[in-house]
Amino acid sequence: MKIKILYAEDEPFLAHIVSDGLVSSGYAVTVVDDGLNVMKTFDSFAPDLIILDIMLPGKDGYIIAAELRARDPNSPIIFLSAKTLPADVVKGFKSGGNDYLKKPFGMEELLIRIEGLLHRFGKSGPAANVDDKLPFGTCMLDTKNQILVTNLTEHSLSFRECSLLQMLIERKNDVLRRQDALMKIWGDDNFYNNRSMDVFMSHIRKMLIDCPDIQIISLRGIGYKLVC
Repeated sequence: MKIKILYAEDEPFLAHIVSDGLVSSGYAVTVVDDGLNVMKTFDSFAPDLIILDIMLPGKDGYIIAAELRARDPNSPIIFLSAKTLPADVVKGFKSGGNDYLKKPFGMEELLIRIEGLLHRFGKSGPAANVDDKLPFGTCMLDTKNQILVTNLTEHSLSFRECSLLQMLIERKNDVLRRQDALMKIWGDDNFYNNRSMDVFMSHIRKMLIDCPDIQIISLRGIGYKLVC
């Protein structure tokens, strides 16, 4: 049986992108766009995890989280919000949230947060059955421990380095579009994130310097291709 997620979000575009990402990752998702309907949907859908925006019409996320926590103390709650002041984050946790992710965010980071919360609450998400060791050429990427094993050594990767390399491996010998990587990992394809991704890609290339059978080709204005 699939893990069920209730997602409360009133921005149609974001709700569509996130819900599609969750469904493609193996979750069953119900989206609610009005704070007044969350509790009713919670009762009928019986979700395993709730994702809440704060600025919802009808009733805000803080009030909803407190109501959910009073109804069921064991339901994991993640806030997704553009409210980024420390006081907003603290209020989110005090109202009953278990995690707080600031917008914009990458889909990969949200999935990691979901998996972590499910594990903390004794539930197994669909990612638990996915192979976390990805071979490519003469190398191997351990996505669980964020380690790259090359011909001569091992490298510890940051979250974004690991996510970027994983996307390259999954599209091996095909094109990884810049915008796809930026939206999934950084959550925004602005100028600064574009430059940041170039820096991360440079780091990955340096780690693979002892692997002549592996190349990362830059396709100007389009993206990258991992060839091996």
